[in-house]
Amino acid sequence: MQDVVLALLTKEPSHGYDLRKRLVAALGPVGGSLNAGQVYVTLTRLEKAGLVVFEREDAPVRGPRRKVYALTPDGRERVAAWLTEGVGPRSDVTEFHLKLVAAAESGLADPLALVDARRRELMRDLAEAQQAVLAHDENSEAGLLLEGIALRLQADLRWLEACERTWSARGKGRARR
Repeated sequence: MQDVVLALLTKEPSHGYDLRKRLVAALGPVGGSLNAGQVYVTLTRLEKAGLVVFEREDAPVRGPRRKVYALTPDGRERVAAWLTEGVGPRSDVTEFHLKLVAAAESGLADPLALVDARRRELMRDLAEAQQAVLAHDENSEAGLLLEGIALRLQADLRWLEACERTWSARGKGRARR
C-alpha cells in the first residue's frame, strides 16, 4: 500500500481522508474494507522513511486543520522505480489494478505499457506451465495443480484484455478533450 499512496501523492499533496477516498473509488466494493487508520499508519511510516513530509492546512473551511502530505524527492524516486518494476508471479489482481490507477494518476507511467509488460510476463509463465503440464500425468496430483496454474494464468490474461480495453478508451477520451 505504501507505493500506491506515494503514487497518489505524485499528482498533488493530499490529506489522509482524501487519499482513502481515492483508494476506495479505485477499488470499488473491494475498497470498502479499507480502514482510514491504515492510510494514516502508512503515511506515518512513509514520513519516518523520509518519503513524504506534511504541513498543516492553512485555514480549513470547517473542522480541525488537517495534515497535508507531499512527496519528497526520495518519495518521487521510489514511485518511479515501483512503476517500472515487474509485479512478480504471485501478484494479485488488486495489486496490479492499483498500480494501473497509480500510473494513470501520477502520469509517471503509461497504464497500457504496464498491461503489455504484464501480458509478456504471464505469457512466459503460461508457456512454462503448459510445458510442465505436458510432462506430467494429467490425472496425478501434480498434473492437476499444474492445470490449475495454467487456467489461472489464462484467466489473468483475459482480465488484462479487459484492462487494455478500459485504459485505451480512457486514453482516447482524454485525447479528445
